[in-house]
Amino acid sequence: MKFRRKQSDAPTGDDVETSPPTTADAEAAETARPAEDDVRAKGPWDSTEVDLDEEDPTKVDLGGLVVTGRPGLELRLQVDEASRQVAAVLLIGPEGAVELRPFAAPRNADIWDDIRKQIAAETARRGGTATEADGAYGKELRVLMPMTTPDGQAAQQPSRVMGIAGPRWLLRATFLGRPAVEPDPDGDMESALRDVVVVRGNDPMAPGEPLPLTMPANAQPMPPQNPAE
Repeated sequence: MKFRRKQSDAPTGDDVETSPPTTADAEAAETARPAEDDVRAKGPWDSTEVDLDEEDPTKVDLGGLVVTGRPGLELRLQVDEASRQVAAVLLIGPEGAVELRPFAAPRNADIWDDIRKQIAAETARRGGTATEADGAYGKELRVLMPMTTPDGQAAQQPSRVMGIAGPRWLLRATFLGRPAVEPDPDGDMESALRDVVVVRGNDPMAPGEPLPLTMPANAQPMPPQNPAE
């Protein structure tokens, strides 16, 4: 890793307990949801869990996300044409890509179940299929969407969609190309995902609202391109 994990953090105001939790409370919390620290033991990280070096040239600050540059990977930003706001971050390599979208989430609830159902429903509406599978961060979707190749042939584009829960955020990662069909824990895309830092901030946000992403000052516009190519 290019940064250090924090050993401890001072609690924020809404994290302070007004009375010591009982054993029953602790057991109920454990039963309600998996321990996110276990599934995120190697990243991606919350901004409160790491010490970021602002002078580190390998770090790209995108507002809601901080991404670490890696040799052989290209960083692109997907911009909404109507609002001109950054909608997603793409890391692209020779064999595929990963698309990153961070969202606000409740402190003690998992919104990935609902989002997963929405993605599956939208996939079916567009003529594709979405199958649930167990992945490194819990349930993920293996998606197949109909497409037309540059030479006019009908084909299917695979993708693999996962939702990673952190403190009051959810990071949606969509793998394209070879990483979509051949998951590799030590692959370039998976390793790049583990280096990502999510910056949730303290502003109140509705569950499912996208975290703001910003464009670096030196960003250069590029023509649209299929990241899986």
